[in-house]
Amino acid sequence: MVFADEIIHPLTGSVPLPGGSIPLYERFRELERPVEFYAQLKSRTEAAGLQFLCTPFGLRSAQALVELGIHSMKVASPELNHLPLLSYLASCNLPLILSSGVSTIGDIEEALSITGRDRITLLHCVTAYPAPPDEYNLRLLRPLAALFGIEVGVSDHSLNPVLVPALAVSQGATMIEKHITLSREGAGLDDPVALDPEAFRRLVDAVRWAESETAESVIETLSGQFTAELVDRVLGNGRKELAPSERMNYGRTNRSIHATHTLQRGATIGDGDIAVLRTEKILRPGLHPRHLPQLIGSRLVTDVPDGEGITWECIIPAAE
Repeated sequence: MVFADEIIHPLTGSVPLPGGSIPLYERFRELERPVEFYAQLKSRTEAAGLQFLCTPFGLRSAQALVELGIHSMKVASPELNHLPLLSYLASCNLPLILSSGVSTIGDIEEALSITGRDRITLLHCVTAYPAPPDEYNLRLLRPLAALFGIEVGVSDHSLNPVLVPALAVSQGATMIEKHITLSREGAGLDDPVALDPEAFRRLVDAVRWAESETAESVIETLSGQFTAELVDRVLGNGRKELAPSERMNYGRTNRSIHATHTLQRGATIGDGDIAVLRTEKILRPGLHPRHLPQLIGSRLVTDVPDGEGITWECIIPAAE
């Protein structure tokens, strides 16, 4: 559920995406729909015998989805460190799917310390569009499941409908996320990296096949189709590391604390002065959302331009 103001600042600027350079705030505004739209979508989905699943990007959208009676929610990778959002979702006691692109083990651990580990599925992800399949490091899935004691899966942004999904199943994935589009020539943000219906059918067939085979059989078969060298690169080393294609996004794609308007030196920070937003490419990243309570009531020692991140150098913290 998209409300642009709870995702990015209006001064975020343009972001390079598969369809070209996109003025991201304006595009998110175009994607906004009334809550009634989601109510109708939920009704049609459930009438077809399917489960309605939706992603909130902030407290407003999360609260609206809860009021619609949603049964589970997915948290996108950039919101894995949106701790106020995670706290609210934890209070709702719903099954959650957490995507973990552009994150570290510490980030995942902090998120789970807030959500708990009951009814959680963690999706391993590479936050790049398209994502290189040989950066997926699928041998990480079983260690993640063992370390955190939760179900694991993969959010796959690579282009092939078979390679990553089938290998993920061989490594213990219980859920696969893949974007679908009616046409890859469409104007949607991710149409160029989504699967059309025929390719999505191939994905489903590959996943069902992999479920019925041993891990060794899946690896041997796909090695014959794609080469053993490529399959081994996709499986990776099993260590949780930022993938090369997403390293530059760390601290920018995910959330930090930003000024919602120009703030003057000497002013005291109030609730309406700051927000937990994605930074993206142009603005300065701010402090991690875990520091939000410390910023409220702090005094500014520098001017902060509209949209810029709030850093420790900007403030004198409020007295405890």
